[in-house]
Formats: sequence, C-alpha cells, structure tokens
Amino acid sequence: MQISVFGIGYVGAVSSACLANDGHHVIAVDPNPQKVGPLNEGISPIVEPGLGELIQSGIHNRRLMATSDVREAVNGTDISFVCVGTPSRSNGSLDTSYVSAVAEQIGAAIREKNSFHSVVMRSTILPGTMESIVLPALERASGRQAGVGFGVAYYPEFLRESTAISDYYDPGAIIFGRHDQATVDRLVEIHKIFKVEPRIVSIRTAEAVKYTNNAWHALKISFANEIGNICKEAGIDGHAVMDVLCADNRLNISKAYLKPGFAFGGSCLPKDLRALRFAARKLDVPTPILDATMDANEEQLRRAYSMVAATGKRRIGIIGLSFKPETDDLRESPLVELAERLYGRGYDIRIYDPNIQVSKLTGANLQFVKAHLPHLASLLTADVNEVIDHADAFVLGNREEAKRLLSIVQDDRPLIDLVRIDQTRCSGDFYQGICW
Repeated sequence: MQISVFGIGYVGAVSSACLANDGHHVIAVDPNPQKVGPLNEGISPIVEPGLGELIQSGIHNRRLMATSDVREAVNGTDISFVCVGTPSRSNGSLDTSYVSAVAEQIGAAIREKNSFHSVVMRSTILPGTMESIVLPALERASGRQAGVGFGVAYYPEFLRESTAISDYYDPGAIIFGRHDQATVDRLVEIHKIFKVEPRIVSIRTAEAVKYTNNAWHALKISFANEIGNICKEAGIDGHAVMDVLCADNRLNISKAYLKPGFAFGGSCLPKDLRALRFAARKLDVPTPILDATMDANEEQLRRAYSMVAATGKRRIGIIGLSFKPETDDLRESPLVELAERLYGRGYDIRIYDPNIQVSKLTGANLQFVKAHLPHLASLLTADVNEVIDHADAFVLGNREEAKRLLSIVQDDRPLIDLVRIDQTRCSGDFYQGICW
C-alpha cells in the first residue's frame, strides 16, 4: 500500500521504516529539513536499536523516501499516519497545535485529490480530540465530509523507546478507533501480517485506551517502588516480593479486579491496607500510592451516595448487602456503608439479600453490623417484592438478584447499577451505572 507518515520523530521514524520493511511504499513527511535530508541519505534521525539498518534498506529498495511537501505526500499515497507530538503545557494541558496544523495541511491537500484518502491519527490525544479538533480541521480544509469525502480513524501507538522495533513486530494489542469502514479495512490490510487480532472500537474508546495504558504503566512502576521502599526499610528484598507477586497470573497479573465498579471491601483488603500503611509510617516510609488507594475507594462510596441523592427519591431499595455475591460476610462491605449513610440521612430504605439472616450472624460479622447498621433487622426483608413495592429508586449491588429485579420492574423508577448487571447497557434515562 502507498502510505504517508507525518512526523519523523520517534514514532514516525520507526513506523516509516517498519512499514517500508513490510513491503509498503512510504513517504515520511516533516517540515524540518534536518530530518528529511539525512533520512533520504539513509541516516536515522533518532537513536533506536536496529532503526538505521531498516532505514538504509528502505532507501536502498526505494520503498522509503522523505519530503516536506504535504501535497506530494497526500497525492502519492492512499493513507496518511499522523505521528506528530502533543507535548504538555506548563499547566498540564495538552498542546494539540501540531495535530491541528497537520490536519489543516492534509485537508488542504485532500481538497485537490480526486480519490478517497484515509487519515489515521496516531498521536496521543485526549478523548474527544478527534471530534472537536481533528475532524473539523480536516473537513474545513478539504471542503468534504468525513466518512464520505475522506476517511478517518484513530490508531494509538504503543512503541517504547529503545525497544520500538520489537514492539512494532510483537504488539501486545492493536486498537483501531473506527469512523468509517473503508479506512478500517485499509488498516486491517496493512496489519494482516501480525498474529494479534485488531480490536475495533469507537474513536473515543481508542483515544481513552492510550491514556489508560500509560496511566496503568506509571501506576505499576510507582506501586512497585513503594512496596520496594517499605520492604527495604523492613529488611526485605523488594525484588523477591514482587517476583512472587508477578508469578500469580490468576489474580495479580490478570484481568482480575480490573473492571470498573463499586468500592472494595470485606475482611481483608481494607484491614490489610491500613496495617501496611501503619507499618510504613513506623518505618518513616511515605505511602502516597496506598494512601490514594483508600481515598479512591472512599470516592466510589461518595459517588454512589451522590447518585442516589441526585434521583430526588427518598424511598430506596437496595439489592445485595454483603461485600460480594454468594456470601453472608458483611464486614466492611461498601454496601453496608452506603446503607448506613443513606439511613443516617433520613432515607427510607429496604434491603434484600437472600444470603443475610440477622438471626444467624455471629462473631465479627455480627459485631460489625451492630456497630455500623444496628437497625438492619428492621430494614432487611426476605421478599424482593416488598423492596419493589416500597422503593421509588433502586441500588443494584448484587448481580443475580438485580437481574431478577430488572425482569420485574418495568417502569421509570431510577436504577443505580454498581455491578453492571447487563454489559450492553450504558447510563441514560432512568438507568445509571456508577462508572459506565
């Protein structure tokens, strides 16, 4: 395929060389002659293992060239990858001026082109940037409608410096943000050499994935460092601890616990985080990640309460009370905490959880209820229909029982879903998911 790559920086230079190595004909575009000239001579504009050899091969085989002429690049190719920088401003906001300028330039070139051209953004941009900046700039400059007069997609890059070529050829994931099918079809054709199946999502989702990935990687580094700091002061090898943690691919290095939803609770996580933070304080080790984890958990509780308050309803039905389904353990259950806050602020609540029988609670479980929700017996019912008849709004905190409730309640009473009982449903009208 004929491909133009805008921006000869780290992403653009590696992408251009690898695409040429894959057999495509590539035109790399950059306004800086100090990048264009050397690349045309087979010299890499950046330091990256193996890149120089790929560039030399591309130039030698006449599958790679560089130019500063935007019109030449667009007219001579079918698809353009935009890999320009999006640096931070002093206040932390994103500088999208390079993205906007390139979109205008490509759009102007598309205006003079007769055939359908695809524009694929690879620069890191916040969700909504394609809709608010890139598409308007392209449409304004081209005089055409996106999806009709030209194609658009967002394709986030995950190339790490110093391992960029191996990352290109062994991707962990390939994500295409779709606007029109023609452009996605071109991307699929270009990437058919890879074993990884592309995930085709909305453009906003693709934009969000890039930031989610980077935030997750940064969080993992900081978490490992914080654990290492605690371990060192306790006379423990932090590397040994993290090696064992990473060996568990069922819970630790897996999808487990990575679904957005309600707060964590139970007899282990809150207690153990408090104990670890206390131990670290005794060792004079700051724990900003662990501290923020507890703050984030509290924020989910506040968020759930605010969602109930926003309904304007005072009679609330709560489905599920234990900290997770299929147990009667109420210790530090976030649903108990939510019910306590609602009850304490005068809400008239009814609770249905078939696993909870107050008369059978014992030990620490019973003591926790007495301390946090002493009126539980008068709020709990064994009949879900009593909750349905009582409530003007519902909090769904137990997946299976909530499904049963949804099959019964077919009116416009607000539903606040804390567990996403239906993966196909998103917030709207009378249904609100806590974070979807």
